[in-house]
Order: sequence, then structure tokens, then C-alpha cells
Amino acid sequence: MSLTVRASGALFSPQFSRTFSAPKLTLLRFSKPSPSRFTPKINMSSSASAQPIVEHVVLFKVKDDTDPSKVNAMVNSLNGLASLNLTLHLTAGPLYRTRSSPIAFTHLLHSRYSTKDDLSTYNVHPNHLSVVKDSVLPICDDVMAVDWVAEDVQGPVAPPPGSAIRVTFLKLKENLGEESKSEILGVIKGIKGKFAEINQISTGENFSPARAKGYSIASLAVLPGVSELEGLDSKQELANVEKDKVKEHLESVIVLDYVVASPQSASL
Repeated sequence: MSLTVRASGALFSPQFSRTFSAPKLTLLRFSKPSPSRFTPKINMSSSASAQPIVEHVVLFKVKDDTDPSKVNAMVNSLNGLASLNLTLHLTAGPLYRTRSSPIAFTHLLHSRYSTKDDLSTYNVHPNHLSVVKDSVLPICDDVMAVDWVAEDVQGPVAPPPGSAIRVTFLKLKENLGEESKSEILGVIKGIKGKFAEINQISTGENFSPARAKGYSIASLAVLPGVSELEGLDSKQELANVEKDKVKEHLESVIVLDYVVASPQSASL
């Protein structure tokens, strides 16, 4: 069986169609984290008040022909890091769809923190280092991470299960001035008001350049579900208007879709 991915409606992505063989689907069951002194601080509030959030997105490219049990173990281990009390929200699993990317990433982790210091502490925490060493690096060809501070995120810190997330990373042309960067960020922030399907949008400049492969501006749009994601893509004409405002400044674009799984199970 083959799947054909079409990206004609994706915001900030070029038009293309990618056909690939569908991976075998394996039911993933998340094991309950072992008791520890760490307690997750998950904020499920639906408050509309704006709040600053530190975003952390990691993309993984699992090696071809990796044993599914090892992939399951990696996803289980990554999701287990939600038990650390530094983490406001954490979800990890397979990508739903690749819209545009020069690298064939297969999985995504999205987490949120109150401060940069909390993210730094998470990065060097023994549990995190153990997961990276034992479960991630042995089966991944490539890993990419982008971090940014979103100053005015509205709504729940933790998108509920079933939410669709569109992640966009922009690599800008060389010697682009601050005025152009501000223009791009302004266009992204204005997207929520033009597309009713989007519940929440987060954007900012990456502050971890060593791991980001040159991508310096990131955005993350949260939608209620897959149907709203498809509705967003159906508005191609309006999306093209927004893309035309910034495309002259862009060298490369990554656009990926992800669906937040329930705590009990996910599909690989």
C-alpha cells in the first residue's frame, strides 16, 4: 500500500506531492511511570489569558527497518519524561503527516516549560540523558531540536488528546535584517485571526542554534483535531496570500503535522 502526501494547502510550504510506503502500524501502550519524587505539573486550564511559554520541539528520524518494539520503547520512554515536575506538558509519537521537509523525520516530541532554566535543567536531568542514550540514539539516524519563547500564548498549556499540531520551522536567507524577521513573526502571529480552525498559535526565534540545522524561526499551531487541519488546508487561496508576504525571505521550510495521542495508546 502506498500513501500520497499533498502539500498544496500548507501554510509557508511549497507545493509538492510525496508518495511513500506506509509503515506497519503497531499498537503502542504507554506504561504507567514508576513512582518517583517527580510530579507532573500539567496545566489543563482553558483560560484565555496570555502567558509566556518556553517551547521545545524535537524531531527524530528513526532508522529504516528498525524493530517496532524498539520504536515503541523509544516513544514510551520519551513520554515517561512527562513525570518530571519541570515539565508543564510533554507529548511524543509518530508524525501524522509531512508537508515539507528536506529530512524524512518520523517522530516528534513537543514539551513546554515555564522558563529557559527549567528547560536547561530538563536537558541535563539523568532521566532525560538515560532515555537519549538508551532509547533514542541507538535507533535514530538524525535528531533536530528547536527551542523558542512564545510571549503571548493563550489557552491551555497542554493541548488535549486528539488535538492536531502543525509545526513550522523557517530557515531565513543570509544577512536578513531584524526588520524582516519582525515582519515574518508578525505575519505568523496574525494567522490565528485569519483561520478560525486554529485554537492557539505560538511563534518565536530559536535560541538553541547548535541543534536546529540553521532554522531560526518556529511556529506551532494547535487545532481541535484532524478535521480542522483538513479545513485549514482547504483555504489554499487565503494561505497563499499569507505565504506571499514572507516567501522572499525564506531559504527552506519544514512543515509537519502531529496528533496528540491519549496517554493510554498511540499508533506507530
